[in-house]
Amino acid sequence: MNHRIIRCILCATLLTACNMHQNPLLTESPLPYGAPQFDKIQTSDYMPAFQEAFRQGKQEIDAIVANPDAPTFQNTIEALEYSGSLVNKVGAIFYNLLEADATDELQEIAEKVSPLQTEYSMYISLNDKLFERIKTVYNQRESLGLEPDQMKLLEDTYKSFERSGANLNDEDKKKYSEISERLSLLSLQYQKNQLSSTNNFQMVLTDEADLAGLPGYIRDMAAQAARDKEVEGWLFDLSAPSYGGFIKFSDRRDLREKMYRAYNRRAYGDEWDNTETIRQIVDLRYQEAALLGYKDYADYKTELRMVKNGDAVWNFIEKLRAPALPKAKEEVAELNKYAKSIGFDGDQIRPWDFSYYAEKQRVAKYNLTDEELKPYFRLEDCIDAIFSLANRLYGITFQPADVPVYHPDVKVYEVRDADGSFLALFYADFFPRATKRSGAWMTSFRELKIENGVEERPFISLVTNFTKPTADTPSLITHDEFTTMLHEFGHSLHGILAKGRYPSMTGTSVDHDFVELPSQIMENWAYEKEYLTTFAKHYQTGDALPDSLINKIKASKNYLSAYYHMRQLQFGILDMNYHTLTAPIDGEIIKFEKNALLSTDVLPSVPECIISTSFSHIFAGGYAAGYYSYKWAEVLAADGFSLFEEKGIFDKETASKFRHLLEQGGSVEAAKLYRDFRGHDPEPEALLRQLEIIK
Repeated sequence: MNHRIIRCILCATLLTACNMHQNPLLTESPLPYGAPQFDKIQTSDYMPAFQEAFRQGKQEIDAIVANPDAPTFQNTIEALEYSGSLVNKVGAIFYNLLEADATDELQEIAEKVSPLQTEYSMYISLNDKLFERIKTVYNQRESLGLEPDQMKLLEDTYKSFERSGANLNDEDKKKYSEISERLSLLSLQYQKNQLSSTNNFQMVLTDEADLAGLPGYIRDMAAQAARDKEVEGWLFDLSAPSYGGFIKFSDRRDLREKMYRAYNRRAYGDEWDNTETIRQIVDLRYQEAALLGYKDYADYKTELRMVKNGDAVWNFIEKLRAPALPKAKEEVAELNKYAKSIGFDGDQIRPWDFSYYAEKQRVAKYNLTDEELKPYFRLEDCIDAIFSLANRLYGITFQPADVPVYHPDVKVYEVRDADGSFLALFYADFFPRATKRSGAWMTSFRELKIENGVEERPFISLVTNFTKPTADTPSLITHDEFTTMLHEFGHSLHGILAKGRYPSMTGTSVDHDFVELPSQIMENWAYEKEYLTTFAKHYQTGDALPDSLINKIKASKNYLSAYYHMRQLQFGILDMNYHTLTAPIDGEIIKFEKNALLSTDVLPSVPECIISTSFSHIFAGGYAAGYYSYKWAEVLAADGFSLFEEKGIFDKETASKFRHLLEQGGSVEAAKLYRDFRGHDPEPEALLRQLEIIK
């Protein structure tokens, strides 16, 4: 090789090293607590950062495998637990932004990274030599004198490898790897299709008469949306505040139907059709489960959850379905009768009528409207209120933090414990945009980790799609949205208060059907007078939310509770129908869905509408064979909050016991954590009584 070629290679190597050094995803952040350098991260940084992270991660695995010393808990299990830190760092930032601020460029990178991520995961989970070391330690576990969290980490690690194909033969390992890669890409494709189809629809109204029935705040929001898109009139889209507000209040039945059909045909029959993607995902998931020796995907996914198997999920669902279905039908019959009494001239209200007449009946029954309540729930006041609640229960404080953000709407807070010690950075991103998926969620940019005596505290993120402020009105949220805010903040507290040394067992890294307990239980405070009176004040007059309205909020809490309960069960039943299949879906996806939901229908089904093609929870959001867990956690929360009701909603002793539950994460079995807090195992009847479905 001549000297010129050698010099070129050296120059290229130095240039690559220089670029790596400048990449903010690969360098140590100089910001407080090592916060992400969102002001410096460029889209072009992600791909080289992932490539370098995977390279380093593999090197760390190779070092464990090549260790000449006999396998021990420290040099194998702990070493594996702490490996891949750069992969986790880059991935946490990238995948969170992919949901909260997804550009076309990020979507393209995700598709390129997906096979690399799968290959890296397989490099670990199908590594024979690594598994042999793990198995050696596992077989000696009773004689190692491990602490409880160490024993659980060892058992979880061994089971994770076993469930990821480590015991398969070479041919089946290859199949498993191929299935995993295809599933990863299909999940991304599903999410991309849903977002594109959702963003493709907009309804622009130019005649003010078409706005009949819509409250002022919804009109203002639509006018602002039109200005943002540089069109005349009022623009409505399928984002939660826009769609939900229109379908609930618009007097124009034809336009409600138009919006309903658009929302419930997302990614169906258009250029982003998800039906074939669903068919492939469901079949590949069954193949994966069968390859690992499970009856179906539901049994595979539930094995390590509180519920333990798919049959137990069906039994649980049925306990909640059977007593609720008759009452839900009664509620709908009563609503239908009410609708006719005020002018509806059909035989049966349709799904696009339900929210409209339900709101009118609710107002008639309880004399309470969102329009009346919203002025008392200014977003800034609600933020202060949830921070104050956390302080009153757990002694923690929130103060604005001066660190970069990924979007101007995002606010960051520094969270400290009662003794002044740093707990977390808390990122809050409240408003909708075209690059953000719908809904609300909590996630993290960094998990808690303690390595070599050095603690890294978590960076927690809460994301919603609340109504943006307008030129003359601040962001005002509905009471339902405030309840959602408390829900996601409950998840956030699970991360903020985390204790422990192992990232895979801290914060929200718990059994999937336990993870919703902290969020579900927080919703209860939204109905407590003793709490509401501490912050709910009219944004213009400063007047406190009157007792009369608080009493109405409480009285209306269980309005149509059986119907909404059945709606959630419907999602869980559809999920389980997909994931208990043992053969490819025969026929059209929409027909499969309709048949699956026959036992839950309380409104006339719309033949052309479909849930599945936009049901991202189970096809792109980690809730496959797990949607039941929302109801499972509601049972836990109903039973758990009864202790606060008994002792006082701000009772320090009860809060201290619940904080202990939050702190433990997944280091202790979920069932034991709950029993230690509540003193007994929960029963579904606790939820049915709370919803007033049974006495």
